[in-house]
Amino acid sequence: MNAAQLADQLRRDNHFMKNVTRWEVLPARPARTLPFPSGVDERLKAVLAARGIHQLYTHQVHSLEAVSRGEDVVVVTPTASGKTMCYNLPVLSAILKDPDARALYLFPTKALSADQVSELYEMIEETGADIKTYTYDGDTPAAARKAVRQAGHIVVTNPDMLHSGILPHHTKWVKLFENLKYIVIDEIHSYRGVFGSNLANVLRRLMRLCDFYGSHPQFILCSATIANPAELAQTLTGRPVTLVDDNGAPMGERHFVFYNPPVVNRQLGIREGSIPVTRFISGLLLKNGIQAITFARSRLTVEVLTRYLKDMVRDPLGNAGRVRGYRGGYLPRERREIERGLRAGQVDAVVSTNALELGIDIGALDACVMCGYPGTIASAWQQAGRAGRRKGTSLIFFVASSAAIDQYIVNHPDYFLHKSPENALLNPDNLYILLSHFKCSAFELPFADGEAFGNAPGAEELKEYLSDAGILHHVEGKYHWSAEDFPASEISLRSAASENFIITDITDPANHRVIGEMDRFTAPMLLHENAIYMHEGRQYQVEKLDFDACKAFVRTVETGYYTDADLNINLSLLDIEKEEPFAGTASAALGEIKVTALVTMFKKIRFDTHETLGFGHVRLPETDMHTTAAWWTLPDRLAASFSSDTLKNGMMGIANLLRIVCPLYLMCGPQDIAVVYQVKSPLTDKPTLILYDNCPGGIGLALKAFGMRDVLLGKALQVAEDCPCEYGCPSCVGPVGEIGEDGKKTAIRLLRELTK
Repeated sequence: MNAAQLADQLRRDNHFMKNVTRWEVLPARPARTLPFPSGVDERLKAVLAARGIHQLYTHQVHSLEAVSRGEDVVVVTPTASGKTMCYNLPVLSAILKDPDARALYLFPTKALSADQVSELYEMIEETGADIKTYTYDGDTPAAARKAVRQAGHIVVTNPDMLHSGILPHHTKWVKLFENLKYIVIDEIHSYRGVFGSNLANVLRRLMRLCDFYGSHPQFILCSATIANPAELAQTLTGRPVTLVDDNGAPMGERHFVFYNPPVVNRQLGIREGSIPVTRFISGLLLKNGIQAITFARSRLTVEVLTRYLKDMVRDPLGNAGRVRGYRGGYLPRERREIERGLRAGQVDAVVSTNALELGIDIGALDACVMCGYPGTIASAWQQAGRAGRRKGTSLIFFVASSAAIDQYIVNHPDYFLHKSPENALLNPDNLYILLSHFKCSAFELPFADGEAFGNAPGAEELKEYLSDAGILHHVEGKYHWSAEDFPASEISLRSAASENFIITDITDPANHRVIGEMDRFTAPMLLHENAIYMHEGRQYQVEKLDFDACKAFVRTVETGYYTDADLNINLSLLDIEKEEPFAGTASAALGEIKVTALVTMFKKIRFDTHETLGFGHVRLPETDMHTTAAWWTLPDRLAASFSSDTLKNGMMGIANLLRIVCPLYLMCGPQDIAVVYQVKSPLTDKPTLILYDNCPGGIGLALKAFGMRDVLLGKALQVAEDCPCEYGCPSCVGPVGEIGEDGKKTAIRLLRELTK
């Protein structure tokens, strides 16, 4: 059965359709094309003509014209719309015209850079030209690295390798830096938050070296659909950019199915779990031979679903290779093997976190299942775009969980289908991040008196601070690096904390092997002693967590349960930056806070039924984080009109509502921010709602929320008033069992006062 036939069958199934809130058919769309612009080399035109390409899509032509005018360009079109042509054609044309010209390609992951370079190889081989293209990352053999540095016309890498493997060793890359004509950055919508803030500083370092070597490269950037692509591109590069967003690519018919699991307890507003429903839909696709990808939000959900689907297809010998899991923490060799299996059609189903969301070539899949909302519209469309790359019919299922944000999306599908109000936010001037990269830049090249660091503020103060600390030495008008350490090695671009935990399987005493890794902030939740760690559907019990050495030791087990930990949070005020009155006598503030986190206990949860089997204690040190927060304090008069319990229930309802709307309007994952309420806050000694950035130093989310408070509180009120429930449910203020029967009414009254 193919995707079109399954779609017809499901639409006739009343039991299935009663839980579908919208079945949207996006019609096939023809291509819109224009002739090749001048500047494209004739040899490239001949190669494309041999492939049957005699004209280009409109967005490809417009981007090529902007590049030929010497402008920096950002191209914003959906997945599989031919964005690679927007940079491959000008880059190859320039090198064919001038063999000394060089280009640097940046992709957010090693997998994506290795994948994209194969298409480039093919085009170069067909021209017959001697254009050397190399992937330079952690997997590049040492023997090949010298050839890349000396002879590579196009160097394909990722931000991590540029940061630690190229910029600190620029004297070995003189040919590249002296002749660098183009810098290509793909998938820029993924560079938000900490990762984007780090990349913006890596680019400041890169452009400083280009100035030193006398080159003036152009930027060509590509992105999925977001609200502020030009602003994001300008923040990353520090330069004005031309926006190209007129998509001319064709698209096959797509069926978008919004599925809301049925309510199993109407009084409490509890629905059937999204995992069993996703298991059913993914299993249906698997049984019918429809190659599909299933996306889940957490590593744990990926492993649980992988185990379920593998059990469906296991042969008598126990092999289940037709189903694979895929997520961060798998080793590179394992991930490449899964990608090859998908392209070759040997894998029928893959369950992934957002690790496969980007444009890695995994072939033309026919269906996509999203188990819960991935956090942003851009991510959701990227995930949906993994299905239906052919011109035929494709199926995309969105399965909502009971989480409030999922319920908002599934009940407002027009928001998903027709709007993109999201902004990608980053803060390159975050002091934690800026100072780290300033040190790296000083290591790479001495800073002269008065020399700026791109468009970063406070360069002179940073030089003096580092000089006083003995890290820089000021002599004859320049600040020279004088510390012994290598600064780039201490910085992780993906998080504000540097160390990852290594996970070692000790099942076989004679053969200990590393099976994965995990970041420092997640480790206490998932790698505490006696936790069940899951990898490719297999279960491991954590025998020991060495917190100081960043190592976890695990042993294979077979249990009928998995584990989930609870996190306790305490807040304390460090500094107030701004304070403003609003809505009469309410007040809003922005400042720095300290967040103290401690994992104290974990739950054992049975597979299949998901019931809680028991609890265990966790004994780990607490972790501190300094970050940025915005908070809103209720007026004394308003707070005094409620009893303490009623006020608490109403504030809990508002916090739940803000957790729905803030990720939608700040373009961040729900995990990137935290929203808490305190009836007597240590920050203000009054009833206060607090939103803070969930990463060290903050990345601008709380700052944006401080300025958008009227929008955020207004949208929170709208969600509460639009929800048909009487007393509250997971779709709005939270379930009535959590906030009491007066919670919804109180939250609405409070929000009406705060939005006057």
